[in-house]
Amino acid sequence: MARKSKQPGGHNPLTYAERKRLKSSGYGTQSQRLTTESQLPFGYCCLSSSPAVEAVATPSGHIYEREAIVSYLLTKSGELKREKKEYEKLRLGVEQRRVEWEEKNRKRELERFVRKDQGAIAGGEGALVVRDESVASSAHTKKSMASSSAAVAAKPKENSLKQVSYWLTEAAPQHKKHQAIYDGDFDYQKEIEALPSPPPERAASPMSGEPLKLKQLIPLHLQHEGSKGSTGGKILCAVSHKQITTQSAVCIKPSGQVMLKSMYEELAKPTMECPVTSKKFKEGDVLELVSGRSGFASSGTVVAKKYNPTLT
Repeated sequence: MARKSKQPGGHNPLTYAERKRLKSSGYGTQSQRLTTESQLPFGYCCLSSSPAVEAVATPSGHIYEREAIVSYLLTKSGELKREKKEYEKLRLGVEQRRVEWEEKNRKRELERFVRKDQGAIAGGEGALVVRDESVASSAHTKKSMASSSAAVAAKPKENSLKQVSYWLTEAAPQHKKHQAIYDGDFDYQKEIEALPSPPPERAASPMSGEPLKLKQLIPLHLQHEGSKGSTGGKILCAVSHKQITTQSAVCIKPSGQVMLKSMYEELAKPTMECPVTSKKFKEGDVLELVSGRSGFASSGTVVAKKYNPTLT
């Protein structure tokens, strides 16, 4: 008998030819190499996938068209307001039920205290009879006490034993996790946990997922290849006028100038002054932009995978 293979994949019940034949029908994990046309070039809007005319950048370094990102934030803000109203409505319903239940328990405890304070006695079958001498006659009261005493005497002794014998199974106290607000039919903690997660306070960035405000958008001055003022086409470095494709690029926030990171470290960083506008800036005013992608593996992720279960 041949020895079992110790190589990776040796336990696979299918041969290589069978896996290759079944892969076209969706068997196993599918992978596809992404070409340059499938990647987002530098200077393109992350929402519309088109060249950004009035470009702005978010604190995460992604580039957007101002109209697209503002419209997105306004739409998301409206959705969050509606979700917040729905959540507050659900939370208010839980709080209202809690108040009603606590009021019901308070009245029940008050009635119990009043009956005990006025000298309540056990009636037939455990019912409580309150003695009110101002209303009932003395004869009627004595008659009630006599009948009640007879009923108590007729009761089995184990009933009175259960009231004070906490070690008995029937009378053992039961621990309740939220005993202060739980009374069998209502559990405040479970009601709160059953509510959906509260909506975030602010709309999130479409790429990074971090909260984003309109005032956090940074205007960019992108220099396009061609005549001055032209839009579309390749993006050039504001200092060296070299094309920016997959290289690391930075933006100086006070001036909005976009340049290669190598030019920034060589010319701008030593003097902390923008080479184009001569504006002073601080180290925190430098934003590293997300680089463009291409079909080359060195530019980033170029393979898309989709997992499908197999027989192994």
